[in-house]
Amino acid sequence: MHTDILIAGAGLSGLALASELASAGIPCLLAEARERVGGRMLTLEKTCADGGVIHADIGPSWVWPGQARVASLLRQLDIGVFEQYSSGRLVYEDELGQVRRDLDYSTMAGSLRVDGGIARLTRELAARLPAGVLRLSHPLKRIRQLDQGFEVSLEHSDGQLEVRARKVVLAIPPRVIVNKIEFEPALAAGVVADMQSIPTWMAGHAKLFALYPRPFWREAGLSGDGISRRGPLLEIHDASPANAECGALFGFVGLPVGAPMRAAAPLIEAATTQLQKMFGPEAAAPLDVLLKDWAQDEHTATAADSAATSHPQYGTPASLAALAQQGLVFASSEMATQFGGFVEGALEAAENALRHL
Repeated sequence: MHTDILIAGAGLSGLALASELASAGIPCLLAEARERVGGRMLTLEKTCADGGVIHADIGPSWVWPGQARVASLLRQLDIGVFEQYSSGRLVYEDELGQVRRDLDYSTMAGSLRVDGGIARLTRELAARLPAGVLRLSHPLKRIRQLDQGFEVSLEHSDGQLEVRARKVVLAIPPRVIVNKIEFEPALAAGVVADMQSIPTWMAGHAKLFALYPRPFWREAGLSGDGISRRGPLLEIHDASPANAECGALFGFVGLPVGAPMRAAAPLIEAATTQLQKMFGPEAAAPLDVLLKDWAQDEHTATAADSAATSHPQYGTPASLAALAQQGLVFASSEMATQFGGFVEGALEAAENALRHL
């Protein structure tokens, strides 16, 4: 099989790039290892008892004003946004488990959530691609450089698909590339070292959602914001839908990767107890609890990502930029200089990759 551009990774960056190429009439193939599009952008839809719907953004939760690329894409796809709920007081839990509810402060005021969940962006982009462009459950296993272009091996249920392409775009976190893809000839040791040095955004994160019939904490004058020095949830937010027809709280898990208490059953039990203590008795009986531990996702995390990290300074190392001149282009969100790791950064990376094609 032949194509002009082979893109690996149908997260936001890969989908945005494929959409631009398709619009320009440039033949491309978008291969995704997972059985779904979106990558780290994942929204789980749950129906409440009274028929209301919660869209649980189990990956990224927000976009922000001033992010021009996201704003443009939202307009293009006719998708609305609404402000993160921030009215009311913040709940604080100290190291000893003592709780106070008198802090007039919001951690995420002004941030924006996407109507219907943030994964609408990737689903809508995928739906607009021409037939035959997107191949799900097609992990990229090998890239062989030819005198002109590349030969790429993709696995699928019927065996292996060999694709020849003029250029290859890897919209996959660099550490995952090192773990999952064989190169012929092998990449230089310095290139591999540079790729291994780039932390995968969200790879060590786990997010827990507790779903309720209504956002009862608002009736008590609470915003749903919570900060805990005890855990297991260290940072909590209101994740209810814009119409508040049902309620949700979500929290970032603060336990180390591999900790016994990070396993699903003990974590859900401990987190529910914590939510009850911080937000009141009604928090003890969620309709459902959703948990996504990205550290256990083989297409996101590697062993090198198990250490906790603050938001790194991202960008494309010189060694990877040099490979782009040879037709091998890196385009995950981690490659973006201004908004690396963010949703906006995925679009920034796609925009930068397009210049090399």
